[in-house]
Order: sequence, then C-alpha cells, then structure tokens
Amino acid sequence: MALTFVRDPQITPRLREEFLRLWFDVTQAGGAVGFVPPVTEEEIRPAAVEQLDAVAAGRIRMLAGYEDGRLAATAFLRPNDDFKMAHWSTVVLVMVDPSLQGGGRGRRLVGETVDMARDAGLEALRLVVRGGTGTERFYEVSGFKEVGRVPAGLKLPGDDYRDEILMWLPLP
Repeated sequence: MALTFVRDPQITPRLREEFLRLWFDVTQAGGAVGFVPPVTEEEIRPAAVEQLDAVAAGRIRMLAGYEDGRLAATAFLRPNDDFKMAHWSTVVLVMVDPSLQGGGRGRRLVGETVDMARDAGLEALRLVVRGGTGTERFYEVSGFKEVGRVPAGLKLPGDDYRDEILMWLPLP
C-alpha cells in the first residue's frame, strides 16, 4: 500500500502516541533523528511532546504519511524567526517506519515535503545530516547539495564525534 500524506494534521492523542512510537522505532533502527540507541520511549517523549505542541501552535509545519491507517512517516518544516531568513525553512525529523523502508517511501516523503514548501511560497530548504550515516547521498538524489560541514560538530555517546553536514535545496 502507498503512503497517504496529510499536511498539518490535527494533533490528537493517537497521533501523539504514533509519533512517539515512530521516533522510537526509527532511533532503535539506527536512524539519525536526534537520539542514539539504545533509548527508551520515555527518554524521547519530552521531545516528541514539544515537537507536536509546536505543530499545534502553528510554529512548525508537519507532514504526516499514513499507511494502513497508521502513521508511517513524518517530516517537519521549521521556519525561521529572523525576517531576513523567512524565505526558507529547515527540514527536520524525516522518518519512515523502518519496517517499510526500501520501497521508495522516503523519496516520496521528501518530494511531498518539497511540494509543501513550494506551496507555502518558500524559496529554499535547509537540512542538517549526521556524518557517517550516508544519508547525505539519499538527499543528494532529491536535489539537495552539501553547502557546509562542521568537522566533529556532533558528539554522540562514547566520544563518537561526527561531522554535521549542512545541505541546501533552492526551490525554483
């Protein structure tokens, strides 16, 4: 079955729990989405609540991908507070359920995120990826280009230093 996308969905208790579970599952599978395994749902919960509260308040835009009636993918657009940067947003928490990866859903999710940004009148998108994961290659296929890198800019548990890679996509 294919993903069905909903922009800025209503933040319900069910969506909150599904989002928490998705973030947990993606993290446990090794996804570079902020946390590092092993982690518990309770460790992720405060960040998940904060993220969805920001969506409910209209401070962040959410793209939700549903499959078989459940949340299976997400991406968020975080706008800039500085008026000089209001023409672009940062893409965060791009996630696809690990059990569904490998079937093109991630590319569809990124494509729909780009469409949502264009429809909002944005001129560009920025995202940051964790070095050492290979995710920059995934985003390059979608048109993003590496525009900067902070060597050892991320410190993960166990003194695991990773580059912070800045990527950019102009939206003509």
